[in-house]
Amino acid sequence: MPQLTSAQARVIDPVLTEVARGYTNGDLVGLSLFPLVPVSQRGGRVVTFRKEDFRTYNTARAPGTDTKRVQFGYDGNPFALDQHSLEGQVPFEHMQEAATVPGIDMARLAVMKTQNIIANRLEIAQATLATTAASYAATNKVTLAGASQWSDPASKPVDDVETAKEAIRKQVGRRPNTVILGAAVFAKLRTNPQIIDRIKYTGRDVATLELLAGLFGVQRVLSGDAIYLDATETLQDVWGKFVVVAYTDMSGINDMGVPSYGYTYRLRDYPIAEQPYEDRGAKSWIYPITDEVSPVMVGADAGYLISAAIA
Repeated sequence: MPQLTSAQARVIDPVLTEVARGYTNGDLVGLSLFPLVPVSQRGGRVVTFRKEDFRTYNTARAPGTDTKRVQFGYDGNPFALDQHSLEGQVPFEHMQEAATVPGIDMARLAVMKTQNIIANRLEIAQATLATTAASYAATNKVTLAGASQWSDPASKPVDDVETAKEAIRKQVGRRPNTVILGAAVFAKLRTNPQIIDRIKYTGRDVATLELLAGLFGVQRVLSGDAIYLDATETLQDVWGKFVVVAYTDMSGINDMGVPSYGYTYRLRDYPIAEQPYEDRGAKSWIYPITDEVSPVMVGADAGYLISAAIA
């Protein structure tokens, strides 16, 4: 399906679209596992590179003989972007009242709150994909129990992460660079005895994410702090009691041939904010936001899932 035509583009509000694209929520970490890749079509093939780099070739050549050749390429399953659209509503009365208070921009506020809901949905989709045990081979996942859970004083989280790192290295030839912790897992891990013992010479008695990155030997450790309301109106952690260790290519797919855990395919120039319109029946201004996006796990071998990390 083609990109927006000139006629369609005229219905987009460029200022509010920049607000929607520029919106960030510090609690969201899914894009650290599934970096954004802009695409020009709503469907295509997922880029999953083969392992030619690891194969042993006979590169010897005798004088006068042809030089041997090796071909490179990639495989991939089809993907389709999902469209997600939501309208923010601002009653005329609220707009009028806000106009009397300096610094309140109800249009911007409506766009940001609507985009936050859409972004949180994407975070849930990314977390669901990353924490589904069936996506991983038996060598790349573990479910902790009893004294091995990181909430137990006898547990050894650094050793568990090292096991995960080695499993990934044996699969893709690269050590992982990213660890995502469920928020509750991070809360327990900060005071785990093994962790405290490792950081006692730093002058800290509680571990930070930066200290954990150094202990685990990865580029970054992030806490998935996002929450959502479930069907019973109970607040739940998006990332639950899981830990995801992964090698993810944070430059997108520019470094072709590098195995990576996952990507988030998004239609180029999205999300968009359409021009607001009046709903006379509801006596409100309406601010529509639309995103076309799909997270995909392209290399489960580059990830390792720790389930039930805490009790």
